[in-house]
Amino acid sequence: MSLLDIYVLGAPILRQETRVVEKVDDGVRRLIDDMFETMYAAKGIGLAAPQVGRSERVAVIDIDQKPYVIVNPEILQREGTQRAEEGCLSIPEIYGDVDRAAHVHVKALDRNGEAFELQADELLARCLQHEIDHLHGRLFIDYLGLLKRRAAISKWEKLRKGDKSLTRTISPREVAEQHTRDEEL
Repeated sequence: MSLLDIYVLGAPILRQETRVVEKVDDGVRRLIDDMFETMYAAKGIGLAAPQVGRSERVAVIDIDQKPYVIVNPEILQREGTQRAEEGCLSIPEIYGDVDRAAHVHVKALDRNGEAFELQADELLARCLQHEIDHLHGRLFIDYLGLLKRRAAISKWEKLRKGDKSLTRTISPREVAEQHTRDEEL
């Protein structure tokens, strides 16, 4: 497994539609493993393939040490609404309140290419919608009102201090330091 660079706001791949995975093979499973490792190192709970520069319709999620792999996911049903704060590994340190469905019914393939369906509420429902949005070129800031979206983008630009790179790298040193901090807790 290896850590992948995370593409940040401004990278064209974040706004592109992904392509359907025709077959879940060893290459796709390797991507899934690398995505989990990258997501954990970045302290995230979800990561979609475009965020690591890939165009496959693949995302990974882990909430409360319960990992999910969703390949070619499709939301079959949405019910209710919930508003909560969201962030994104591709726009670190930027947050906004987003309205999402409170309950979703999703179908997808797992890491072995087996079809499954999942009913989800609360945080898992929110995360599924967020990651599936990434697979269709949408970001959480797209759901913010015009003024809040402009404020979020302005804050992002200030945080970047002129940095024009389209990726952020999680270094092995950062991962080791985080593991040390976690063990101390």
